[in-house]
Amino acid sequence: MPKDTGIGASSKRREDVRFLTGVGNYTDDLSLHAQTHAVMVRSTVAHGRIVKIDTARAAAMPGVLAVFTGEDFAAVGGNPAGWLINSRDGTPMREPKRPVLAHGKVRHVGDAYAAIIAETYAQAKDAAQALSDDTQIEELPAIVDMKAALADASNRVHDEIPDNLCFDWGWIEDNRAAVDAAMQAAPHKVTLELTNNRLVPNAMEPRASIGEYFPGTGDYKLTTTSQNPHLTRLLIAAFVMGIPENKLQVVAPDVGGGFGSKIYHYGEEALVLAAAKRLGRPVRWTAERTESFLSDAHGRDHVTKIELGCTKEGDILAIRTETHANVGAYLSNFSTATPTFLHGTLMSGPYKVPHVYVNVKAVFTNTAPVDAYRGAGRPEATYSLERVIDMMARELGLDPFEVRRRNLLTPDQFPYQSPVGLMYDTGNYQATLDKAVELGDVAGFEARRAASAAKGKLRGMGLSTWIEACGIAPSNLVGILGSRVGLYDAATVRVNATGNISVMVGAHSHGQGHETVFAQVVAEKLGIPESSVEIVHGDTAKIPFGMGSYGSRSLAVCGSAMDRAMDKIIAKGKKIAAHMLEAAEGDISFADGKFSVAGTDKAKTFGEIAFSAYVPHNYPLETLEPGLEETAFYDPANFTYPAGAYICEVEVDPDTGRVEVASFTCADDFGNVMNPMIVEGQVHGGVGQGIGQALLENTTYDENGQLLTGSFMDYAMPRADDVPFYTVDASCATPCTHNPLGVKGCGEAGAIGSPPAVINAVIDALHRGGITHVKHIDMPVSPGRVWQAINA
Repeated sequence: MPKDTGIGASSKRREDVRFLTGVGNYTDDLSLHAQTHAVMVRSTVAHGRIVKIDTARAAAMPGVLAVFTGEDFAAVGGNPAGWLINSRDGTPMREPKRPVLAHGKVRHVGDAYAAIIAETYAQAKDAAQALSDDTQIEELPAIVDMKAALADASNRVHDEIPDNLCFDWGWIEDNRAAVDAAMQAAPHKVTLELTNNRLVPNAMEPRASIGEYFPGTGDYKLTTTSQNPHLTRLLIAAFVMGIPENKLQVVAPDVGGGFGSKIYHYGEEALVLAAAKRLGRPVRWTAERTESFLSDAHGRDHVTKIELGCTKEGDILAIRTETHANVGAYLSNFSTATPTFLHGTLMSGPYKVPHVYVNVKAVFTNTAPVDAYRGAGRPEATYSLERVIDMMARELGLDPFEVRRRNLLTPDQFPYQSPVGLMYDTGNYQATLDKAVELGDVAGFEARRAASAAKGKLRGMGLSTWIEACGIAPSNLVGILGSRVGLYDAATVRVNATGNISVMVGAHSHGQGHETVFAQVVAEKLGIPESSVEIVHGDTAKIPFGMGSYGSRSLAVCGSAMDRAMDKIIAKGKKIAAHMLEAAEGDISFADGKFSVAGTDKAKTFGEIAFSAYVPHNYPLETLEPGLEETAFYDPANFTYPAGAYICEVEVDPDTGRVEVASFTCADDFGNVMNPMIVEGQVHGGVGQGIGQALLENTTYDENGQLLTGSFMDYAMPRADDVPFYTVDASCATPCTHNPLGVKGCGEAGAIGSPPAVINAVIDALHRGGITHVKHIDMPVSPGRVWQAINA
């Protein structure tokens, strides 16, 4: 029987009530007394020198209170990269300053170089247009293509970087000679060049920020759309503005999605704080959708050459990749980690590959910064690997399912040290593949293909077997690898006198369902109703220092901290119960919300113990302080490693090139599942985004660096009729061995495994239809691209 409550129950998301009834509390919903409005003035050219900004006319316009330019922030720090990466020769990466507002040069269309603060939004908007008209920018040639950027030393995104190269990274450099030798000796070699297309995250809620300053205390408050409020506070305090950290409160209220793009600190957040201090009034800024296209961190944008060496029977011997990763005009906070340690370390996938070498060249261009987007490096690695394995099977005349079975790691090989530095703790990749084959009815495919053929359609089946690393850890290791922050998390469990509980967590919920799932975990462990548990997040004045939500880390890392804090609560409760029940502490057990004396019927409820902790009339005051509140930090010993097998079936219209996803099957291993319904929803969303990347989405700049896909009129988002009903299963669970909940991440899985499954299915459909000259089509496989490929 399915559970009704606690761990394993498909409890409905409690937070959805306020969202669906229109009483959510988003940043733009706030209306403060005496608030003012900010509008950013953004560059309309991709690359240029700022010759003159004449602020006089704009400053004199009705309602205008202040005009800021880059010169106002020239003396403050820049927004840093979160990871320091060394090139293969040991030289450190180039890290140009990312200013609050551009000064000297603008480096991409949408680069903000000024801001208007006015009484109303309309007044600020009018003045921003006037200031834009009164600004002289000497346009320079735009650098858009990565290889051209490296080849032309005379044209520089940043004047101090002559070749536009951020770093040239090799992983693992000591493996390089062995990989080269294995490739040379391999009986068969496959080479594929592919593009992982640039994407715009397009969260439902655009970015927004409100700055406040309190002159009586010197305190600042920033309300902002952040996935990571403590990191935002740290970056502003330590790197950008020099505000004492204890004087800055960052609040991230309800946030309407992020997908990675709201992890980072953006210049608008510092701008509204500085403006609030100057004016003595709150300053608010909300992005228009076009601003989001222009200035939010984009995702993906890799160009990769992958080589695979194998036997004639399909055993993989070696993999070698060379990737050009576009980081855009500036380094965003995790932009250097995404194409390196979140990408290169996954390049052996779930397979027993003896030799792997990864080279990544990160390149500056006159485009918007690129950073982590749902999956963050893992989709890029999985796509390259799964496409080249499918190509290998096709070239050798082998079944793509059996090729993968032949190379998948087996359960007896765990723990497994991968050739790219990761230690997989547990998994059963054969089981998830078997489950996908069963649920996807692979045996009935030929009948479905015949039915499609009767309609004039080509039907194909694509497979992707994938693994990801979640919950980046441990802090001491990532510090050695270049991280500037720790990657632990924290939770405070406060038991109130009446027995209800407030749990303050460092993770942030912006669609994941933390308020529901975290409450389920607490209720299960403490034996209390879920309704008695409140989850508090998003306010640095209330929560312990945590690292936010991204990389499928929330439950594995923050949930484990919460579990540890509850262990401390239970341990203290046993001491209190021992005193009240006149028993030895070692004789006290805790289960189902009761502290009991072994071998007797003597017991105290959790609520009675909580009340005694705050009304300590019968309490061991000489050895135990009153109160029942505990904090725990958790720094994982390792990543968690979700894995799975995805099967996609498509129909291709050979006359028009249109691709329709007919079915999609997901068999995942997420370890122990806390809430099956929420997990299934996470997979649905991820697969939808993956199908969007594979079929529709593509960010395009012209040769002048102008964004051609800067609105929903030009950027194709997936709609309901673009995706099928999914079949999702998470029954093949192998619990994580190193966190107390046994959980693995689930939020990014769908976006990782789905793109190669779709593309493999399209190529399979064409080959089964006799169109064998098509070896590969880059994403998105739009009707035009497919039709062109079919017709050579």
